[in-house]
Amino acid sequence: MPRYYYVARDRSGKKITGVEDSVSKDDLVTWLQAKGLVVTDIQLDSEREVRDFKTKSYYKSRFKFGHFGITARDLSLFCRQLATLLGAGVTILEALGIISKQVVSRRLYKVITDLRKNMEAGLSLHEAMAKNRSVFSDLWVNLVESGEASGNLSVVLSRLANYLERDVQFRNKIVSALIYPAILMVIGVGALIFLTVKIIPTFANLFAGFNIQLPLLTRLLIIASSIIRHYMLFFFAVVAVAVFLIKKYIKLPEGRRRYENFLFNLPVFGEFFRTLVVERFSSEMSTLIESGVPILYALEISERSVDNLVMAEVIRGVKEQVRQGRSLSIPMEKSGLFEPMVIQMVSIGEEVGDLSGMFKKINSFYQEYIETFLNRFTSMFEPFMLVFMGVVIGMMVIGMFLPIFQISRIGMR
Repeated sequence: MPRYYYVARDRSGKKITGVEDSVSKDDLVTWLQAKGLVVTDIQLDSEREVRDFKTKSYYKSRFKFGHFGITARDLSLFCRQLATLLGAGVTILEALGIISKQVVSRRLYKVITDLRKNMEAGLSLHEAMAKNRSVFSDLWVNLVESGEASGNLSVVLSRLANYLERDVQFRNKIVSALIYPAILMVIGVGALIFLTVKIIPTFANLFAGFNIQLPLLTRLLIIASSIIRHYMLFFFAVVAVAVFLIKKYIKLPEGRRRYENFLFNLPVFGEFFRTLVVERFSSEMSTLIESGVPILYALEISERSVDNLVMAEVIRGVKEQVRQGRSLSIPMEKSGLFEPMVIQMVSIGEEVGDLSGMFKKINSFYQEYIETFLNRFTSMFEPFMLVFMGVVIGMMVIGMFLPIFQISRIGMR
């Protein structure tokens, strides 16, 4: 049944708007008039969405781009807008033209313009996206191809938009949880550097004018301050070179594998890093299978799109076992990367024919686990950091004031 958006006024002249399902415009007008309303405008709700897009596009085109790069939020918004416009009956080329006028990313504007040009030259949407692999991942390209082949591109894009929006929201939660500990760490380190570089040398010059034996703690603080002041730039240079070399090594397959295994085997945090990888895998598998992608093809896409070499190798092994006719849960269990709960839920999903639903439940569980872990970490980190800073700064203050007490006792004699 069509869905109509209407604008009307009551007997007092008050403007009333709403959306109702009706067989036709005439039936809806009759129904509204029976309620004592005077209809001033009525149209299909999908037409109103397109009009709103065009109105926003006009005003957006009058302003400069907000930023140059493409963020995850930019892509999720692009996908949602494209799904909405296609669902409203707008052609792909017209939809891309409408969206390009309101994007805030300069680079995304160029990418959308490139998509239109390639499609006008005869390419399909997924082929045009494949020419921009730095922006559209294998997940994008293959899901769009699946939607074009099945004739349900707007539905597939809507599911992809849901996945991207969930991913953006989840990443924002992680960043928000880590901001406060990061601020505490920066402030704490900054305070220590300031005390070491500025305050301690001032006291050291003051004590140099007195012929006294400084306490051990004070001497150690002065020595540490001198070393830091004279070699701080050298230390930062060594750290920068070390970080650069480590990053170069991690880009190598063997280095990447060792780095990821190191993260997975860390005490306390190892399980957290494994959970992050499994959460991403379950989210992608849920979206792919729900969109009608065959299980083998879904595993292949996940293998290429997952940002973890160890997980990619595990998925590759699972894919080969499934290709030989085995169920998905058996090779997943042999990999040792998935918990028994995940194996059991996947097994049940295979039995009842609802793998997509089970992967979605696994994804929800791990998202809640990660959020809980981060909340506990931040709640524990704050008092630990405060106590640590209190002890360190307290020792510095005591070390600087001990000679003053010693000088005051000598003066009293």
